[in-house]
Amino acid sequence: MSNRTRLGSWLRAISQVGLGLFLASAGFSHLTVSRLAFQAQVPTWLPLDPDFVVLASGVVEILLGAALLLLWRVRAQVGLVVALFFIAIFPGNINQFVNGIDAFGLNTDMARGVRLLFQPVLVLWALWSTGAMRLVRRR
Repeated sequence: MSNRTRLGSWLRAISQVGLGLFLASAGFSHLTVSRLAFQAQVPTWLPLDPDFVVLASGVVEILLGAALLLLWRVRAQVGLVVALFFIAIFPGNINQFVNGIDAFGLNTDMARGVRLLFQPVLVLWALWSTGAMRLVRRR
């Protein structure tokens, strides 16, 4: 294995751990300090109780974060699931932008719009850091 390949693997591993910690932290904030702010993002057209959605998505984020930290043998599959999760929650971010909902310090259309641009970054982060990008390319 070349030094460049080793460095790339090392960077991906660190990035995967960072994403796992980020997700687990976000999940815990769903259940505690940011619960109301997350409820404001739940689209009104979703036929579920916003508090249930926030709690359930928080638990899912904690589990996905733990999977990124612990399930290295199936890391590509976990990365694909994480990327799909980020896609699934994107309507909440769109809802916040379209309806001008202030939450998480995003109190302008510009700030909410910039946040929308970061969702694809999260998807790519999950795919790249876990090697799931190669899994997607093969199919």
